[in-house]
Amino acid sequence: MEKSDLRVKIKSLQLRSPLILCSGTAGFGLELKPYLDFKYVGALITKTITLNKRGGNPPPRIAETSSGVINSIGLENPGLRGFLTQWPEIKKLPVQIIVSIYGENKREYEIIFRELNRIKEIKAVEVNLSCPNLEKKIISQDKKKSFSLVRYLRGLTKKILIVKLSPEVSDIVEIAKSILKAGADVLSLTNTFSALKIDIGKRKPFLGNIFGGLSGPAIKPLVLYRVYKVYQALRCPIIASGGVLNYKDALEFILAGAIGIGLGTANLVEPDSAEIIFKDLLSYMKKNKISSLKNLVGNGCK
Repeated sequence: MEKSDLRVKIKSLQLRSPLILCSGTAGFGLELKPYLDFKYVGALITKTITLNKRGGNPPPRIAETSSGVINSIGLENPGLRGFLTQWPEIKKLPVQIIVSIYGENKREYEIIFRELNRIKEIKAVEVNLSCPNLEKKIISQDKKKSFSLVRYLRGLTKKILIVKLSPEVSDIVEIAKSILKAGADVLSLTNTFSALKIDIGKRKPFLGNIFGGLSGPAIKPLVLYRVYKVYQALRCPIIASGGVLNYKDALEFILAGAIGIGLGTANLVEPDSAEIIFKDLLSYMKKNKISSLKNLVGNGCK
């Protein structure tokens, strides 16, 4: 019996672990250095960067619920220049860095990709087409607009192109199919669900931006269903995120069709959650005499 292996390959991206730190929950990675041993992490997706610096939404920005967290950060980030200034330190982290980006228009995407294309260490980019905390309509809810934009972006880079989708669409398989046809390499399923919390004392919305995005255990079955549907229809590389707090959650997503497992709320609860989940996954594989995770991908819903 050969040794159990948690290494995965997502297109040409070789990762030592299927566990990926989700955008927005780990900053640029520097914040987690005192708390997490990165050898248990396959990749870190940075907070989403935009061309210009953004201050984000008004506070309060975080609201706890009985089964998750509602956030309304609003893509706060230091902008492209701010990111590039920090890059010399970020690239020292012992983990693959995937940069998450968002542009207001094609020109902004052109400028962002022009700079990122110069950095050979960055092998993959995640395009955030699904942030629920902005005033604009979510692009990935529109099949035609999604196709047009992703096809355009495909022409701007040779790096692995990951597209993050919204779960709030009538048919996520059709949206996913369109985005893959346009040239995306990997799908990130999914972003958060739009949500609201009301302060009954003040009789007004709790969050400064009124609404936000729900993450955590509450959305896991919903995202799991979407991962299953997309994988069964398209057999494409999927990074799944939505309420993964332990190795059992991660296994469910792998069995549904995911090759990469995003950790979001888990990072906020326990900064070293990736280490705990990695070790538990490895123990499960050894106990069940499973040599490679690829033997489990999509094998839970036959």
